Amino acid sequence: MSSAAAAIPQPQPGPPPGKVRAFLNLVLIEHSVFALPFAYIAALTAMYRLDGNIHWGRLLLVTVAMVGLRTFAMAANRIIDREIDARNPRTAHREIVTGAVSVKSAWTGAGIALLFFLGAAALLNPLCLALAPVAVVPMVVYPYGKRFTNFPHAILGLAQAMGPVGAWIAVTGEWSWDAVVLGLAVGVWIGGFDLIFGSQDVQADRAHGVKSVPARFGIPAALHGARACHVVTTALLVWYGLRTDAGVFFWIGMVIVAAAFVYEHTIVRPHDLSRLNRAFFTVNGFIGIALFVCALLDLLVRGLTV
Repeated sequence: MSSAAAAIPQPQPGPPPGKVRAFLNLVLIEHSVFALPFAYIAALTAMYRLDGNIHWGRLLLVTVAMVGLRTFAMAANRIIDREIDARNPRTAHREIVTGAVSVKSAWTGAGIALLFFLGAAALLNPLCLALAPVAVVPMVVYPYGKRFTNFPHAILGLAQAMGPVGAWIAVTGEWSWDAVVLGLAVGVWIGGFDLIFGSQDVQADRAHGVKSVPARFGIPAALHGARACHVVTTALLVWYGLRTDAGVFFWIGMVIVAAAFVYEHTIVRPHDLSRLNRAFFTVNGFIGIALFVCALLDLLVRGLTV
């Protein structure tokens, strides 16, 4: 090191995060933004149809249930995949690999999150509680999926598809095919961008026998698959809008979503994944929030009372 370089103060590592903060980092709590907006769209549409009023207590319980189940799923994923993560340079820094969060602490956090989910389901209605175990199963199966199928993205999509369906049932206590259409849209959407996200791990996955579409069929095939998924997502969202007699603001939201999908697929190329994080985090977070805002405005204009 030169004397000039030595004279420059070097940044010192800060103190390690507390246990709670480390656990929240482990489960990427901020990524709840991907699934929550669609659960809210389903819940608020159900409320509009039920009596035209927003039931804030139920909306709070839907939030607790969604965040609780997602937190459990992420913690279980990190625990089950800790050995795979340790062998992948991209994921080797994760808290459970580095020891910032112990396996015991991760299971404790997962258990608490699961209790919050089950408690919220019990407070909502009997059907929510009865179906709660059905929602938990794919959350646990997904991390194992990459060990036995080249299509674990489909399991993730199925898990995520349950959010809008559960949110609708939380409000009405009844099954809804409209919610199923919205849930399928969410599942195909998330499965599609998981194809994009998984493309950055092709070398590590092939080296360690981890199964995925990008690892098995290559990055170009995965990106083509993601495009197809997002075309299907757009079609399903249009179908949902038609089934629920959506108004002009919802359709404005659909134009925004379609434009965001086009942008997402222009910035990620088979031989240039440098902007993958922008596509995965920024664009997909924007899609959920934009459609939720437009759908909410649409329902308020049509008579939903705050």
